[in-house]
This record gives sequence, C-alpha cells and structure tokens, in this order.
Amino acid sequence: QAFFCLLLCVPWGSSCPPSCQCTEQAGAKAVLCSSRHLEEIPKDIPKDAVFLKLDANSITRIPSNAFRHLSHLEELDLSRNAIEKIDRAAFKGVAAGLRTLDLSSNRIRSIPKEALLALNAKLRLANNPWHCECALQEVLWEARLDPDSVQDITCHTAPREEYVGKPLLQVLDAGVNFCSMHQRTTDVAMFITMFGWFAMVIVYVICYVRHNREDTCKHVEYLKSLPSTQGHAE
Repeated sequence: QAFFCLLLCVPWGSSCPPSCQCTEQAGAKAVLCSSRHLEEIPKDIPKDAVFLKLDANSITRIPSNAFRHLSHLEELDLSRNAIEKIDRAAFKGVAAGLRTLDLSSNRIRSIPKEALLALNAKLRLANNPWHCECALQEVLWEARLDPDSVQDITCHTAPREEYVGKPLLQVLDAGVNFCSMHQRTTDVAMFITMFGWFAMVIVYVICYVRHNREDTCKHVEYLKSLPSTQGHAE
C-alpha cells in the first residue's frame, strides 16, 4: 500500500526519460538528451520541460504532435540529426510558446509551410540539403530566421543549375522568384495537357469521319450492285 501511495504522490510531469538527463536551470526544467543514439523522439519527456536538447542523435522524422504535451517548452534543439521529414503538425501545441527552434545540420530538403504556422521562435535552418523552390521561399516569408545562420541556407538543388551551391538569400536578393517560376512551369504543363487532349479529339473526329465515309461508300457500291426494279419488271 505504501508503494502504491508513493506512485500516486509522485508527479508524472517530473519523470525523466532513461536515455536523458533532467536538471534545473534558473528554476526551469531542462531535459538533456544530446548524443544518446536516439532514433526517435522520446515519448516520456516531462510535461514541465522548458529546455529540450535532442541534438547529435539519429532522429529521422518529426511526427505530428510530437511535442504537443510540452506546453511550457521554450527552447528546442534538434540540430545534428538525420531528419528528412517534418510532418505538417509537427510543432502543434508548442508553436506559440517556442522562442528558439534549431533544425540545422540535418537532411531536410523541404519543410511544409503548415508546420511553421503560428511559430514565433527564432529558427535555425542552416546546413541542410535544401531544394530551392517556391515552397521553401514561402517558408522563409513565414518564418523568423536567426540572422546569424541565414547565410548558411544554401541551395543543394534548384530548378536551374546556376543557383546550386549559392546562399538562398543571395539568390532571392538577385531578384529570383521561385514562385513565379513555379507558376510558369504549371501554366506550360497545363497548356501541353490541353493541347494533347485537343489533338486526341481531332484525331478521333478524323478517324470517325473517315470510317463513316468508307462505310457510306461501301453501302453505295452495294446498292449499285443490286438488280434494278425495272429489270425485274421486264
């Protein structure tokens, strides 16, 4: 009975994942999970965590609602992982309270704009293999980037070879608009699709007319080959 009483009396929010270290920093709880060979985000992070360090691990994905229960979270470090995918609702529930979010030095090529909605945190995105396109440009319009890391956001791939290897900010400052390029590409694709359908309709009509003409000619020849009614009367 004393054991169960002890379990009930211990606040669940103060527990600490076995692979992490939990400490107090100026009265705020810090959860340190750096370099612990983690492949996913721990499920049992204390609810009262204010600082969370998950850097230098092997995390590949940030799933939806991964931090939703951490209503006090202010600083989140996910740098130096192997993150490739970030779900649209990855930061749901903590976006408004975050002050810093470090996603630098991962394998991120693109990030959904929805993942950053209502995100007020200073964002670090440097040293990722970014694909420079309209989606990334829209992310930069929405996000509050850390000024010290902006120059390290470079184009690993891009619609044009001339942009590869250049800082994204430099490309945008030169007047490049990936969204207008995307719109032109979409318009061309729609035009080609419409032209293809139009060509198919024309071919179908021509084939239909030729087929009917051949049937008509055969029918006329058949009628000509029939004995006339006058010959039968004689």
